[in-house]
Amino acid sequence: MDESKPAGTLRRGWTTGACATAAAKAAYWGWQTGDFPDPVEIVLPGGARPAFALALAETVEGGAQVGIVKDAGDDPDVTHGALVIARVRAGQPGSGVTFRAGEGVGVVTRAGLPLPPGEPAINPAPRQMIRDNLEAAARSLGGPTDIEVEISIPGGESLAQKTLNPRLGILGGLSILGTTGVVVPYSCAAWIHSIYRGIDVARAGGLDHVAGATGSTSEKAVQALHDLPEQALIDMGDFAGGMLKYLRRNPVPKVTVAGGFAKMTKLGQGLLDLHSRSGAVDPDWLAERLAEAGAGPSAVEEARRANTALEVLEAARSLGLPLGDVVAQHAWRTAAKALRGTAIALEIAVFDRNGALVGRVPFHPVS
Repeated sequence: MDESKPAGTLRRGWTTGACATAAAKAAYWGWQTGDFPDPVEIVLPGGARPAFALALAETVEGGAQVGIVKDAGDDPDVTHGALVIARVRAGQPGSGVTFRAGEGVGVVTRAGLPLPPGEPAINPAPRQMIRDNLEAAARSLGGPTDIEVEISIPGGESLAQKTLNPRLGILGGLSILGTTGVVVPYSCAAWIHSIYRGIDVARAGGLDHVAGATGSTSEKAVQALHDLPEQALIDMGDFAGGMLKYLRRNPVPKVTVAGGFAKMTKLGQGLLDLHSRSGAVDPDWLAERLAEAGAGPSAVEEARRANTALEVLEAARSLGLPLGDVVAQHAWRTAAKALRGTAIALEIAVFDRNGALVGRVPFHPVS
């Protein structure tokens, strides 16, 4: 994901759930009347009524299908430009609206997600949006209400490899997501959603230890440190606060927060959002931590003038001072505040760019 947010007003986009809803409604209309509305208007959960142009519209045996190209606005969404296809046909009598996964849409294989294993990865909110719009169309046309909806995204299985779906046990493709139908650029809602679902899957799998890491190097390092299964790894990224606050409501016995030295320095400073937009490493703060580790005045003053956190870490290493441990202690205090009121045992692990452990606070209860 490209996290470099462009300047100026950013254009909002539409979720895969909104696109699937629009495709399903247009397909239903075409199935019942032979005429496909283009553009097709849908009602979002908040009451907005966007319209979508059709990229594909055709009758098929027993029904019809419509494709809509997803427009994620200015959000760097991996599904931007993907073709979302809905095929509708008659469902079993009394079944209502039911769902199937077509090409490129995943299937749930693990417990802990909002859907049980075996179900297509079409989340509850998009399912309800599709139902509401199809039922409204059925009322307008006097058509059937027992409808089978198959959603597909050509190329979705390949795109899903760029998401956390395989780790969550969603196999074969993408998920159909979105609670409002609207993509807010750079809100990172999908990433935060994946953090939550990763914790849910780990809890449902009976794991007693999860580890959130800021990046791939620290993730590999903490996995090796504890010999953790992939299911225990949470791709926390910069969202330390989001992960910790969700764990406060949905605890596991042991939690490791792992990251590079600069990111853990920011956590130690009290930041729970570790992205550069929320704050930088404070050289004065880091110089004070170097003094806390035992450095003399000249080394501390030199640290205040350092260009990077890594430069200060290397200076500490040359002096044989445990700066990483001191930073880890402050990071532990910040993370513990976010977990207050639980009995979680919290660990902080700080790694350098090569994945070497440079600081650590071992597991200790936060309460």
